[in-house]
Amino acid sequence: MDQLAGYQHFLVEEKEASNNTVSSYLRDVTQYFQWLASERLLPENAIQSDVDRYTKYLLSLGKTISTVTRSLASLKSFYSYLMGEGIVTINPAKGLTLEKVERKLPQILTSKEVELFLEQPDPRDAKGCRDKAMLELLYATGIRVSELIDLNLEHLNLSASFLRCVTRKKERIIPLYPTAVRALNDYVEHVRPRIIEQPDERSLFVNMNGSRMSRQGFWKIIKHYQELAGIQKDITPHTLRHSFAAHLLENGADLVSIQKMLGHADISSTQVYTQVINQELKDVYNKAHPRT
Repeated sequence: MDQLAGYQHFLVEEKEASNNTVSSYLRDVTQYFQWLASERLLPENAIQSDVDRYTKYLLSLGKTISTVTRSLASLKSFYSYLMGEGIVTINPAKGLTLEKVERKLPQILTSKEVELFLEQPDPRDAKGCRDKAMLELLYATGIRVSELIDLNLEHLNLSASFLRCVTRKKERIIPLYPTAVRALNDYVEHVRPRIIEQPDERSLFVNMNGSRMSRQGFWKIIKHYQELAGIQKDITPHTLRHSFAAHLLENGADLVSIQKMLGHADISSTQVYTQVINQELKDVYNKAHPRT
């Protein structure tokens, strides 16, 4: 097994990393391999100054600080794997840092914008009914788009009003509000049976050709309804996830519960929504207070 294949196995089987993490880490390491080859270096022979030169090379290509920081994190992870395999004794990426990147707060929709957005699909036709069910589910649970398109029928329990979200070996149970349950029930009972390609299809959400919904297909759906709603903010599948978390926090939910529903491994990832709420309050204050 070569180093890249071994590293992929390590990420998937031992670290149980998400599909997106595996994809981005492997892409970063592959790019690093290409640079090493141009320098006539092997990964196991590289020293810290080589990795430092590589980060400067990326910056010279016009890569952003955040992109290079992520690439450096990928290399730290890769060399940690090599150390575990006994291929190297020192992690040459460890200790290297770049200029601190100011973390941008996630953009969220207001409650009124969410309501307007969710009103756009027309549930009277098959496509609108399916789209309504997907968007309601996304906002009801805050799951990632990759998790949404990976859902199967058995992950949904409409009689008990909850979703079972399974990512690799991890599972979380997320409640569903009544409007989402009704939209999903209409889709599952009346629309999905008419559009699935094969009778034994297990995918919860399928495209109009009857096969599993893709990320690209769902992205187009989001953009279509953003345009229909006339919302100027750039809405992505993650916008609904961010809005879900911020609105729960705003209405009194505790951070630990939100962390569990989002599937965050570290609560620091969830705490960013506190900053979002505080920033919103500050903006309202600055706009409305007569002395500002």
